[in-house]
Amino acid sequence: MSSSTVARAMRLLAELGEGERSLEQLAGVLDVHKSTALRLLRPMEEERIVQRDAAHRYRLGPQLFALAGQALEQRGIRTVAAPHLRELNAATGQTVHLAAYEGGEVVYIDKYDSRHPVRMYSRIGLRAALHCAAVAKVLLADLPVSERRQIAEGLEYTPYTAHTLTTPAALLAELDTVAAQGWARDHAEHESFINCVAAPVRDASGRVVAAVSVSVPDMLLPYEQVLALLPRLRAATAAISADCGWTPTPLGREA
Repeated sequence: MSSSTVARAMRLLAELGEGERSLEQLAGVLDVHKSTALRLLRPMEEERIVQRDAAHRYRLGPQLFALAGQALEQRGIRTVAAPHLRELNAATGQTVHLAAYEGGEVVYIDKYDSRHPVRMYSRIGLRAALHCAAVAKVLLADLPVSERRQIAEGLEYTPYTAHTLTTPAALLAELDTVAAQGWARDHAEHESFINCVAAPVRDASGRVVAAVSVSVPDMLLPYEQVLALLPRLRAATAAISADCGWTPTPLGREA
């Protein structure tokens, strides 16, 4: 297969990434006759890279999504997130965590330390407290409501500080808020001198697959200034999500 053929095939796939198209439309993208476009599409259709419906309109096929999923699995969320986490850590100077929900537990899977002498105790592989850690709230808030309730009712509510949530009702109300606003906080709930904000990382389907947080001792920044880091944090998680294949659905359009 020549390089020009590959380039044309990639242009067709990019066009189909915007939505289904007719053969005539795809030929127009390449400025070629429909028979030429058809010759490019047939082998991709045979391999299920593209699909054609009864109305003879083309769309991306299941094999392409399978390959994309395998590529992401090979890289892993840590690899995908790493450059964005490093940038966030450098820009804020604060501790940055990456966490995932695994087997009913929220686990820190990556960490970038603060450049300041005062640092929080945490490490890769450590479990986060489900009822107070900001990353845990982000990950739990993406679960179905019935599953949230089951988890909340089964927790032991250790009161780490005066601000720790101590009842299922309080946690469920907090998760509703997190789901609605798209980020979570830990306002001195796990450690009395640490404030934290967290935001979700989504995969191509929109599912939350990880959470990123910025944690700051209050002797470095007051709580209000930690909240001011949210735009930078959310820009980082949006960039990671984009690298995972997620595209936000514009308001007013169906997914």
